[in-house]
Amino acid sequence: MSSIETTAPSRRNLWIGYAMSGLAIAFFVMDFGIKFANLPVVDQTNATLGWAPGSGHLLGVILLVCTAFYAWPRTAVLGAVLLTGYLGGAVATHIRVGNPLFSHVLFGVYLGLLMWGGLWLREPRLRAIFPLR
Repeated sequence: MSSIETTAPSRRNLWIGYAMSGLAIAFFVMDFGIKFANLPVVDQTNATLGWAPGSGHLLGVILLVCTAFYAWPRTAVLGAVLLTGYLGGAVATHIRVGNPLFSHVLFGVYLGLLMWGGLWLREPRLRAIFPLR
């Protein structure tokens, strides 16, 4: 047993957390769908970012697997860690090609904050590790 005290989140925080997590999951699933649909814009964008043609499928599958871990409550923290790595790669890619800071480079950071914020609001053990003081 852990010596960290955990208190259940309020109903309000729980629902806000689920809403934030749901938005992040919806975005990731939509991004997977776009990557997997073989849309020409995916290959054009990947070429601009320096990715090989056809790499959208692999990136989409990686994203879907990480998102599934995040969506499953028992593995949500692991999924958040994996998605943080994925988003970090996106941030690094946008920095490397010189994209605008607030709209492109930091978009992965915004998604990460939404994802971790939703998890923090609904997971008492995470709040115990990272308390607001």
